Amino acid sequence: MRKASLKLIVAVACIGAGILIGTNWSSEADSALKPGSIDDPVVTKSYVDQLFKQSGGSAGGGTGSTGGNTGSAGNSPVGNNAAGASLEVVTVPLGKLLIAKEEGTEFVVRSGKALVYSADKDGISNLTEGMDLTNGKAITNNHLLLSPRVGRGITPDPLVNNNRLIVLVRGSYELN
Repeated sequence: MRKASLKLIVAVACIGAGILIGTNWSSEADSALKPGSIDDPVVTKSYVDQLFKQSGGSAGGGTGSTGGNTGSAGNSPVGNNAAGASLEVVTVPLGKLLIAKEEGTEFVVRSGKALVYSADKDGISNLTEGMDLTNGKAITNNHLLLSPRVGRGITPDPLVNNNRLIVLVRGSYELN
């Protein structure tokens, strides 16, 4: 009986000591860091907005312009859609090519039937399916396509009557 009482007293003493140490133990989370100081790693939205105002940027997006079809008489229309900018809607007439003018240009065929265009044996990447599409292959609508090289792109399928090809493009492109 005496042994059981001793075990109970030791257990209560250990638990009490643990509680006492735990409540009085100082941790770094209790430090007196001033919010927004150099030592405080947390960044708030209002702080970021303030930095954008000071630098002349806008909190709604980047500082670049998206441009558009800026061709002049005698030249092919060229899109100057900056990388990271929003997607631009482009209508590709039958018989024309939509060609990437920079590596990493992205395409999404929204309506119409399209084929891959590539001057060499390689093509463009279908990121949705995780496969490469070579020259002349049909493109599935609403799939994200990536042109890994300049000079590759898409064209409307000439076998489809009244093929109105509408494509979302991110990056620089050219209509030939």
